Amino acid sequence: MATPVLRCCCPARRWALAYTDRGSRHGIGAPAGSRSSGKRGQSSVVPQPLITAEKPRKGEHKWAAVVGLEIHAQISSKSKLFSGSQVHFAAPPNSLVSFFDAALPGTLPVLNRRCVEAAVMTGLALNCHINKKSLFDRKHYFYADLPAGYQITQQRLPIAVRGSLACSVRVGRTQSQAVNKTVRIKQIQLEQDSGKSLHDDRRSQTLVDLNRAEGQLRVDANISVHHPGEPLGVRTEVKNLNSARFLAKAIDYEIQRQIIELENGGEILNETRSFDYKLGCTVPMRDKEGKQDYRFIPEPNLPPLLLYDSASVPAGADPQQVINIDQIREQLPELPSVTREKLIQQYGMLPEHSFTLLNEVGLLEFFQNVIKETRAEPKKVTNWVLNTFLGFLKQQNLAVGESPVTPSALAELLNLLDRKAISSSAAKQVFEELWRNEGKTPAQIVSAKKLELMQDRGALERLCLSTMEEHPQVVMDVKKRNPRAINKLIGLVRKATLGRADPALIKEILERKLSS
Repeated sequence: MATPVLRCCCPARRWALAYTDRGSRHGIGAPAGSRSSGKRGQSSVVPQPLITAEKPRKGEHKWAAVVGLEIHAQISSKSKLFSGSQVHFAAPPNSLVSFFDAALPGTLPVLNRRCVEAAVMTGLALNCHINKKSLFDRKHYFYADLPAGYQITQQRLPIAVRGSLACSVRVGRTQSQAVNKTVRIKQIQLEQDSGKSLHDDRRSQTLVDLNRAEGQLRVDANISVHHPGEPLGVRTEVKNLNSARFLAKAIDYEIQRQIIELENGGEILNETRSFDYKLGCTVPMRDKEGKQDYRFIPEPNLPPLLLYDSASVPAGADPQQVINIDQIREQLPELPSVTREKLIQQYGMLPEHSFTLLNEVGLLEFFQNVIKETRAEPKKVTNWVLNTFLGFLKQQNLAVGESPVTPSALAELLNLLDRKAISSSAAKQVFEELWRNEGKTPAQIVSAKKLELMQDRGALERLCLSTMEEHPQVVMDVKKRNPRAINKLIGLVRKATLGRADPALIKEILERKLSS
């Protein structure tokens, strides 16, 4: 109870999802053995791939979907939103419950300053307008894990409104192209968390834990489909999604289900559904035809929340008693969009590469540390970090912080490669040895395995000549302008040198000898 929660409402649109031709949907059909009708619970529960089309053909009708997200995010604070009870994950049930949390008569809420500051910072990061005056309301409903019979929230005048979040979506067959999108933020509000119901099926009883209800994130998705130019469709709400992956799967499935339902003559019910992650589908929970009256009223025990900027702070006010929006703005860290743009401008990085660096925890810091210690070009560093290094991490299912290869070790390896002390193939062998974490430096591995590039040009020329003499047919193929023959000769020479010769130098020597 009373755990600090930020509630964020994000209306968004997803267009051009599918096309239909005389009632059938291309690429999607009802699964064998399933039925589809207007009755709840009888639509398909087998997830099918969502097929998109670039443009409608004659006689086809385009579907569009509207998706709105209600995001409940836990604020990182030491105590709860309206009480001094501590917040600890996985604490024993009901071990962090104050008299106010238990709704004992005569107890009053006390607003947590840290939570207000976090809400303002979130609003600023999402380009919201911060209301200098916001109000608290009581939302009435009766459930076992809500002992007061109401929840304190901000329904009428929330702390932040009218924001936006810019993002890039990967499109195309290879997901290599990035398209910029903007998600609108309707509002951000501070909201009291409810308790948690623990259902014991063996004993046919339900227990209540008033410590707190949720994890760090919970999302409710409201989804509807319609034909563009026509009224919006009836929406369903998929409740309590606790990961971005499940959220995406639930939205895709629900859009699909609704289209199939409508194309088969059914109707969409205004209902609440849940997502079964094991089956990969949404299932009905309860209908919403009879809209619940929450009987919102102003919270009588909390005055309006007043915020200030530098120009409006009352003269002589105690800094501990006021919250300054401008001061919080100055504390904002660099936002991801700014960091991505810097990476693109500074290193000539592709947008999709900048997203990968920021999306993997610790990877950007690893990349920047390598850049500081190596003379290699940024593009080469990017390639090694995103392909070789990240590939090894994913194979071993390791986080960046668990890597046996340090930024300094990778930087030293790239320096050897940059000054052509080793070949690319040798560098990969050295990296594999580093990954085994045997305590050796790249230079020691190169020396021990004799992976240095041949520096004796005369010896390399003699080796190229002997290779040509041993493979006259390949030489004839080269002279007949077979484009693959020269590469075969280069490979034979590299094999003879155990990969210790520079391929570019080998090619230069071979071409000169072949033309003489």
